[in-house]
Amino acid sequence: MAQWTDGRAEKLSLRDCELEYACWGPAPEQAPTLVLLHEGLGSLGLWKGFGEGLANATGLGVCAFSRAGYGRSSAIGLPRPLDYMTREAQDVLPQVLDALGVRRAILLGHSDGASIAAIYAGSVSDRRVRGLILIAPHFFTETQGLAAIRAAQDDFTNGGLRARLARHHNDPDGAFQGWANAWLDPGFADWNIADVIDHWRIPVLAIQGRDDPYGTLAQIDEIDSRIYAPLETVILQGCGHAPHLECAEETQAAIVDFCARLTRIEAEQVRLDGL
Repeated sequence: MAQWTDGRAEKLSLRDCELEYACWGPAPEQAPTLVLLHEGLGSLGLWKGFGEGLANATGLGVCAFSRAGYGRSSAIGLPRPLDYMTREAQDVLPQVLDALGVRRAILLGHSDGASIAAIYAGSVSDRRVRGLILIAPHFFTETQGLAAIRAAQDDFTNGGLRARLARHHNDPDGAFQGWANAWLDPGFADWNIADVIDHWRIPVLAIQGRDDPYGTLAQIDEIDSRIYAPLETVILQGCGHAPHLECAEETQAAIVDFCARLTRIEAEQVRLDGL
């Protein structure tokens, strides 16, 4: 069992890799755990205090980790398979939850991480997962989003993106190319995971910036048109792809309220079951 790190970055040993991770707040045996899943260019460090802030604001445990190929985690071979998000959800995330000893989880994903959380909740039978928080999720490709990735590619090659990523990733080239080359592969144009929504049976909070260059409100509309579970949506005006950083107060408030309601529901169910 991995140790609860109390904010320190440590290494989590899985079957095929080591992942850097850190935890804040109460350990899994004391409270539910918010599990943070980062974006396609993200890492543990790029949450920038978001995890600690959530632990303080919610009273829950929070854990974040860098997927293989990102941050200080193990390197990966390229190219990434085009179904890499499904593999992360079905092969890696269960190992992470087991290694951390998670008992009750709320999955919180951003961008690619939101897609991974969505896939897990819709394809893996895991009663530990009690809620889903999706920030700027992707369920299918959009022309606008692919154009934004091409712009990022130009910034990586000719601008300052590579230097910025190098501060957070052992292998900034692998982190960027693994993400961009998968999304821009012609075979990825038909990528669509929206059918996972049909299988969700837990409360969902979806947060989207109205000015997100990587995804439009069509992604949120897809959830609304298919979901059978309770759904709350928060659309943030004047906000781009990172609501938790660009509109931090509004985003945190929505998450705190969502988690508080889940906690009350859990407590009520326990009381009723005890009658």
